[in-house]
Amino acid sequence: MVELIRGLEADAVRANLERVRSQIAAAGRDPAEVEVLAAVKYVPAEALDVLGENRAQDLVEKAEAYPGMFTWDFIGHLQSRKVRHVLPYVRYIETVASDSALEQLGRHGDDSTEVLVEVNVAGEQGKSGIAPAELPGFLERSPVRVVGLMTMPPLAHDPEDSRRHFAALRVLAAEYGLRELSMGTSQDYLVAVQEGATIVRLGTSLYQPPPLGAS
Repeated sequence: MVELIRGLEADAVRANLERVRSQIAAAGRDPAEVEVLAAVKYVPAEALDVLGENRAQDLVEKAEAYPGMFTWDFIGHLQSRKVRHVLPYVRYIETVASDSALEQLGRHGDDSTEVLVEVNVAGEQGKSGIAPAELPGFLERSPVRVVGLMTMPPLAHDPEDSRRHFAALRVLAAEYGLRELSMGTSQDYLVAVQEGATIVRLGTSLYQPPPLGAS
């Protein structure tokens, strides 16, 4: 069982956020063009200064505990039966990747509903996300507005190994005129930023003490 992260200090999280924004600027991007989405899996509600949740039940619980205080995205594996539960609380569901999810979005979404499609750009077996070749038909079948794409590349020790996957997602989004690119986590977000990410999903980079001498 994974322990909740406790004892978070708001000043420390803010300092980490400023460090991340400085690194984004150093990577050649305007920090205002890259949204830092703080992943809150394993972070208790009372410690929130964050924006995204992996688990539907926890998202609902935290959103209801702090009504109107935060903008929420759902960033975890999407079970179609959970769509109706999270929709009232989120700006985006970032992980739409099945026809059953589209069916539920058609039932419970409306003209204001916006989503991202999860794409398995690396073609990993057993991993969530549609194949790039499936995207045109998937967009045509979507009953709600698709505003962007999301991906999780294969786990890699060297962030540069993720670059080609991020670049492929950027090309795919540009081909279909989609504005949002949710890609990059604490291990590789600077490479994702260089490849056009508009949303990076960070956890460790925000919650752990910065390394000595970090700026």
